[in-house]
Amino acid sequence: MEKFTRLSGVAAPLPMVNVDTDMVIPKTYLKGTERTGLGKHLFAEMRFNADGSERPDFVLNRPAWRQAEILVAFDNFGCGSSREHAPWALRDFGIRCVIAPSFADIFFNNCFKNGILPLVLPKAVCAQLIEDAERGANAVLTIDLETQELTRPDGERIAFEVEPSRRSRLLEGLDEIGATVAKADRIDAFEVRLRQSQPWRATALDGL
Repeated sequence: MEKFTRLSGVAAPLPMVNVDTDMVIPKTYLKGTERTGLGKHLFAEMRFNADGSERPDFVLNRPAWRQAEILVAFDNFGCGSSREHAPWALRDFGIRCVIAPSFADIFFNNCFKNGILPLVLPKAVCAQLIEDAERGANAVLTIDLETQELTRPDGERIAFEVEPSRRSRLLEGLDEIGATVAKADRIDAFEVRLRQSQPWRATALDGL
């Protein structure tokens, strides 16, 4: 998983509440198990007409935001079904950070597993950032996960907090499994000590 340390990118405004996972990636595109290739279907029902042509009024189809790396929305982003394809599609499109006042729990957790920072900020701040984002290509936000600061286009800095273990994994580019594997030496050393100090318990564990 790619590390997330510092991101400076164009922010796309999506001033909507309750953006559910079926909007992010419609169920039609859930047949595969690959994490790549889903970006072209991101927000498909809002981005495209029935004939496959682009809807010019949708934000990600407009020139200023085609390369957006940040998405700013309102409350309860990622609600609905628990499909992990939603963060897969966002990440494949190029979105590294979603900013909203609140997220659905499962979507929130899945973002961290896929190298996306779901950043919770007050609704009033999100409204300001959406106004910033509406400037188009000039709406560059900088998000520094190490210092936990967001910098607006006008230079204003906004502090934020990410739960320490989640922050650490993003900075190191590790999902939960990767974080466990990174401790393999310590796990092996513990097993050696266990076999030496409590051989009866180690023998029982070997039989599992």
